[in-house]
Amino acid sequence: MPIDGPYEPSPWGPIADQVALYESSGGTDGLLLEGQPCVILWTKGRRTGAVRKTPLMRVADGDRYAVVASMGGAPDHPVWFHNLVADSDVSLQDGPDLRDYTAQVATPEEKAEWWPRCTEVWPSYDDYQASTDRDIPVIVLDPR
Repeated sequence: MPIDGPYEPSPWGPIADQVALYESSGGTDGLLLEGQPCVILWTKGRRTGAVRKTPLMRVADGDRYAVVASMGGAPDHPVWFHNLVADSDVSLQDGPDLRDYTAQVATPEEKAEWWPRCTEVWPSYDDYQASTDRDIPVIVLDPR
């Protein structure tokens, strides 16, 4: 059962529009983000308790996924990262499939394993990491 609570769309229009298209089509439209396959990550707001939905690049290995908290190489982590650190129960929609996962920040060894998969999907992750002083986290999602 997906995480519950009132849904609060992103205040940034393009993100809210991507999620709306993805969901209104049952996961058959809006599947590309910047020309690459994407998934919708559901987190619970650590302050509001509201469900937040974020389109992210699709990085999968079997029934496991990884999401990258890159925020384009910005100096700070994205809000959704802080939300899942506060509550590791998340949901993820991949096309029409919506499932529950437990999120954990990858250890350095896990990041070394996942990073090549992530950059295969979105090569700009390497540029983002080079442009910031923070270590960009990779978060591994395991099915619940």
